Amino acid sequence: MTDTTTPEAIAPEESSESGVGKRLGWALVLISVAQLMVVLDGTIVNIALPYIQADLGFSQANLPWVVTGYALAFGGLLLLGGRLGDLYGRRRIFALGLTIFGVASLLGGVAANAEMLLAARGLQGLGAALASPAALALITTTFPAGPARNRAFAVYAAMSGAGAAVGLILGGWLTGTSLDVLGTTIDGWRLTLLINTPIGLAAAALAPRFFDESEKNTGALDVPGAVTGTLGLLGVVYGLSRAATEGWGDVWTVLSLATGAALLVAFAVIESRTEHPLLPIRIFQNRTRAASFVAMMLLPAAMFAMFFYLSQYIQNVMGYSPLHAGFAFLPFSAGIVVAAGISSNLVNRVDPKYLAGIGTLMAAAALFWFSRIPYDTTFPITENVQASYVTDILPGIVLMSLGMGATFVPVTLTAVHHVRAEDSGIGSGVLNTMQQVGGALGLATLSTVASHVFTSSGDRIAAATQAAGGPAPDPSTLDRIQHVIGLQIFADGASQAFLVGSVMALAGSLVIWLFLDVKHEELATDGPEVAHAGV
Repeated sequence: MTDTTTPEAIAPEESSESGVGKRLGWALVLISVAQLMVVLDGTIVNIALPYIQADLGFSQANLPWVVTGYALAFGGLLLLGGRLGDLYGRRRIFALGLTIFGVASLLGGVAANAEMLLAARGLQGLGAALASPAALALITTTFPAGPARNRAFAVYAAMSGAGAAVGLILGGWLTGTSLDVLGTTIDGWRLTLLINTPIGLAAAALAPRFFDESEKNTGALDVPGAVTGTLGLLGVVYGLSRAATEGWGDVWTVLSLATGAALLVAFAVIESRTEHPLLPIRIFQNRTRAASFVAMMLLPAAMFAMFFYLSQYIQNVMGYSPLHAGFAFLPFSAGIVVAAGISSNLVNRVDPKYLAGIGTLMAAAALFWFSRIPYDTTFPITENVQASYVTDILPGIVLMSLGMGATFVPVTLTAVHHVRAEDSGIGSGVLNTMQQVGGALGLATLSTVASHVFTSSGDRIAAATQAAGGPAPDPSTLDRIQHVIGLQIFADGASQAFLVGSVMALAGSLVIWLFLDVKHEELATDGPEVAHAGV
């Protein structure tokens, strides 16, 4: 079998004769498609939620689980997915994950009731948890160290960063359309799920053609570790997701977080004593890799603030339609692709610390910019806040995209650099887990900050009501006042959340500047860990 993991295997003359270069190109296409699907699926249904609620009869309390159910299964099962790839073959697990994802998307698209849709979203999360770490590991084992691997990671990082924005755009477009098949009309919200089925199944079928199977590692699956680690992560992710909607004082939030934390402690004890652990402690013993994991937890936490609050601000405060709001994030997708491409070239000549350090500072500056978005705090009040997309929103979106593109490529490279071959799947799983848990933690924290502003601003409505016409204005005036004041309060809370997100990005930048000390020359080499192994 041809070895495509060594520099000799992709020499220019051999590539032109054997088509190895073309094979690697198609391999990257499959990996990119898979990563784009699993990332955008976290946001593609957001705009369709009102239509899903009306069609399937969701209660307002259960509707958020259409989004969080996917994130819960995805984040909670990533470690297990990464380890399964190490044990049973990454190509096999990659194809299996894509197949499950495609079938689950079909089931969700034809769901007849709320329960069936929620089950399908959980099954989608399982498929994503199997495919995503295997995809990242396949880059490490398929592409040779150096420029080829750096370019592959740049594409992967671009898909990871742009996927959320692409999901908003695609979701807005599909939700507004319908499709007639054999006399049956398929609603637009169903298309947001069904579109994944042919793409996922086709990618799974093509995987054996463009990927060699990884060597299967000896040792049985760490079942106690898998149970405690998976349930622990599920508990933490569920608790964080619930905190974002119900608050930190909610009984189920506290119980879920406490149970999840206890199970993770038990998981750590089990992993330190078992012969074949689900998560080898050695993964964290490299200081640069550990710093990469921490940074990759903090940065998505900050980025989630932009998508969650800015998308609502653009629609609710500025009055954009869902589709126009999706297109408002198009510059983010373009910027992160451009920045990732530039970063993949610069990382061959510049140490990753400087690229990622500057990128995180740019992201922090962008979030601080968003914290200054205008909102009316005076009375008389107006129906529309005088905010301009070009001057108030676009500069921050562009700056954020460039910062994230400059950060994701070097941090992803350093996170999986010199990981042992038998650990590449779990290393990728840890990186993805940090992103998912970090995003949930960030959203819960920032929602708490915003909620504090919401609940402490009730006196604004009373003051504005009295200024508008005494203690008892007519009902239409009162409704208008409450609506506009509500927008003011939301914008105020969002600006505070952006400010805290900026602090999170600065914390990630500090970790990178202090602990990310691998040299760019080392990224062009494969082999066992040599330097910077100390904690």
